[in-house]
Order: sequence, then structure tokens, then C-alpha cells
Amino acid sequence: MQKNHYTEGVSYVVAGGPHGADLRVEEKVSIKMTKRIQLISRIFFMLYMLVLMYFLLFSDWYGRANVSEEYRYNLVLFKEIRRYWVYRHRLGAMAVFTNLAGNVICFMPYGFVLPDLHKIFRNGFLVIFSGFVVTLGVETLQLVLRVGSFDVDDILLNTLGTVFGYLLGAVYRGVRSKRYAKKKV
Repeated sequence: MQKNHYTEGVSYVVAGGPHGADLRVEEKVSIKMTKRIQLISRIFFMLYMLVLMYFLLFSDWYGRANVSEEYRYNLVLFKEIRRYWVYRHRLGAMAVFTNLAGNVICFMPYGFVLPDLHKIFRNGFLVIFSGFVVTLGVETLQLVLRVGSFDVDDILLNTLGTVFGYLLGAVYRGVRSKRYAKKKV
């Protein structure tokens, strides 16, 4: 008699023998590998969030150490994106890349790693929504602390980064599971 089980993203079969249920060696390895991936993902995610919060709230390089006397914000969608694109020759490639592509890239690890932390985050909508909420929180903190500006374009770009990260992670996890399935055969 065989029963299918599902544990933290790994499907395995418990074979019932004369001495009770025995896990095959491959299945024990897959459980160990899953736990190892979760541990590495948790450590990476904590470090990533610390570094991200530093750069978004405290970094001198992005002018976060200078507290503004006034509140700065942009509530018009695509205003800053358009401004960076129109004045790209004056601002320079690094400034444009940092603002546009950097805002997308910096949230890709969020969408990529979050599904490995807990099974509830295997739902793409929850990952993307939580990326939106985290970004909204960061932008609000920048406004309240006056160390940056509240920018709806940043919210859009960061959330887009979460989407790309989630999709890239889904493809990676699909390839990883197919590769593992081939090794078992």
C-alpha cells in the first residue's frame, strides 16, 4: 500500500511494508534538501531585508542621511518615470538606471525567495500583494521621516520587481522539481 504525502513543497511516497511505513532514501534526502533550502532562504531573506531597508531609509549614497525640512511626494503615476526618461541625457545613465531599473531589480529577490519561506506564499497574488504593502510602508516611512520622497512610481516599479521575481522563482522551482524528478527515475 502506498500513500502520497506533501511536505513543504516536496512530494514523496510512503511505502507500507511488513515493518510499517519506511521512507525511501531519496525521500529522506528530498526532505533534508527542502529544509536546507528553507533555512538558506530564511537567512538570505533576513539579510536581504536588512540591506534593503538600509539603502531605502539610511544610506548616505542615496541622500537618506539628509533629513529634508519639507515633505516630498509624487502622487501622479508615471510622472517621475517620464521625467527620468526625458532628462536621461542630463541626469546620466547611472541615475536613470538606479531609479528605473534599480527600483525593479531591488525587489526581485523579494518575489523570488518569499515562496520558499512558507507555503502560504506559494500563492502569487499574496506574494505580489505583500510586495506592494512592504513598498507602500517603505515609501510612507520615507515621507514621515523625510529621508526620501513618497513616490507612486517607486511603488509601481517595486511591485513590478516583486512580480518579475515571483515569475522567475516559479520557473526556477519548476525546473528544479523536474530535474529532481529525472534523478529519481
